[in-house]
Amino acid sequence: MTQAALTHPPAPPAPAAPEPAPRGLLRRAADRADWLGPIGVALFAGLLRFWNLGYPNAFVFDETYYPKDAWSLLEQGYEGTWPDSANADILAVPQHVPLTSAPEFIAHPPLGKWVISLGEAAFGLHPFGWRFMTALLGTVTVLMLARIGRRLFGSTLIGCTAALLMSVDGLQLVMSRVGLLDGVQMFFVLAAFGSLLIDRDRTRTRLAAAREGNGPDGDRIRLGWRPWRIAAGVFVGAACGVKWNGAMVLAAFGLLTVLWDQSGRRWAGARRPWRSMLRRDAPPALLAMVGSALVVYVGAWAGWLATGGRNAGGYDRHWADDRAGLSPDSFLGVPLPRLPMTWVPAPLRSLWHYHSQMYDFNTGLSTPHTYQSNPFSWLVQGRPVSMYWEQVPAGQHGCTASGGCAAQILGLGTPLLWWTACFALVYLLWRWFFRRDWRSGAVLCGVAGVYLPWFQYQERTVFSFYMVVLVPFLCLAVAQMLGAMLGPEGCTPERRRLGAAGAGLIVLAIVGCFAFFYPLYTAEVIPMTSWQDRMWFTSWI
Repeated sequence: MTQAALTHPPAPPAPAAPEPAPRGLLRRAADRADWLGPIGVALFAGLLRFWNLGYPNAFVFDETYYPKDAWSLLEQGYEGTWPDSANADILAVPQHVPLTSAPEFIAHPPLGKWVISLGEAAFGLHPFGWRFMTALLGTVTVLMLARIGRRLFGSTLIGCTAALLMSVDGLQLVMSRVGLLDGVQMFFVLAAFGSLLIDRDRTRTRLAAAREGNGPDGDRIRLGWRPWRIAAGVFVGAACGVKWNGAMVLAAFGLLTVLWDQSGRRWAGARRPWRSMLRRDAPPALLAMVGSALVVYVGAWAGWLATGGRNAGGYDRHWADDRAGLSPDSFLGVPLPRLPMTWVPAPLRSLWHYHSQMYDFNTGLSTPHTYQSNPFSWLVQGRPVSMYWEQVPAGQHGCTASGGCAAQILGLGTPLLWWTACFALVYLLWRWFFRRDWRSGAVLCGVAGVYLPWFQYQERTVFSFYMVVLVPFLCLAVAQMLGAMLGPEGCTPERRRLGAAGAGLIVLAIVGCFAFFYPLYTAEVIPMTSWQDRMWFTSWI
């Protein structure tokens, strides 16, 4: 032992640190805000969507088609015909379901009606049953949007803001409370977008690991198995199986994912990122997106394909049986030569012919309708669709107004939200074009895939409620703009307070606007004067 050790003995060991006090409930909740926040917003949205869901006890707008088709799919595997008295018979007490086995021509693929049929299988053929699945998917979509916004912007607050905005959008609420197809398609489109975001993040992680590990350069990196891109193809294929306009979303998302691959390879040091993307990424992307989408789409027709019997089955199911193995005369409006196609099973040739008829119907539909509108007016809600209307005399159904009352379901997006979204889209265009902000580009890609294709159908009878599929992307755009209002990282507290006050006022104004129009979204009986106060423009009547 040294002299220093004897004269200066070592200090006694420091006392052990006390056990940390258990964290409070608020702290634990804050640590889990990435899930608790989205779940809380989704529960709020679910309350709005499921509250009194069976009212009105009526067929609302196109509910006269899809819930009955859904029930027919459950019973027969294909859409049968119904007599003119079917609506009254179904709503009568006791109920009578006058479904016949004769096949009915339909304008849309069957997957959306299969989804609606799940609620009918559980709760029966009545309004709550055929609206259950759209309400459930409308609620889950709010949860998905919160998580997608968090992943996209790296902020739980911005993600939850986007979800809150969608939960108080009138159009999304209405389409979640009626048994129509567009709310189902919205769910699948957003799920595909979220899957592509996860795929992008995981791909960037692989590229970063290869770059940091001095592996192959960006031109030669193999990205391997990408299940989330396949999932995106499955979801967008399901969107096509609900309505054909999902094919435009497939094209937009397919382009988006390969552009992300190109930029990722450039970031990883590729000298020829475009060539590398075309050689290594584009073919697998085509197979993953288009291939899986095609499989899901054809699978959606399984009930129609499986119906057998020479004199039974879906509409034109046996068209090819008497055609000596020849191809159809045309496909999607394009004349075709009559070619031997014995190598193609007769059910698939019949399905090909049926699709040609569906295409002719959907592209040639030009019958005037009171509530049709031009796509140019959709973003500003120029002509919303009245889906249900009842004039209630004084003294009936709780009406106490001397001038009578009204009950209406109006497919109107919350006006302040949609008008704010118009400015937000301009902001995102600026961010994408001048700042090369990939997040803005992703949202704009969704907007383009959903909205722009409708402009080619200027003569077709179209309606503004188709844009419910656009609502998640509009809410992401507004949330991104509100996030920018908070100020960049490192800004002064005063700047942050002013930005938060401005963003908060916008959100509160949108929520207040939703509350004002809420009676028109749920067929609440209100005095006629109150209804007139909500008709801000004559085009809404």
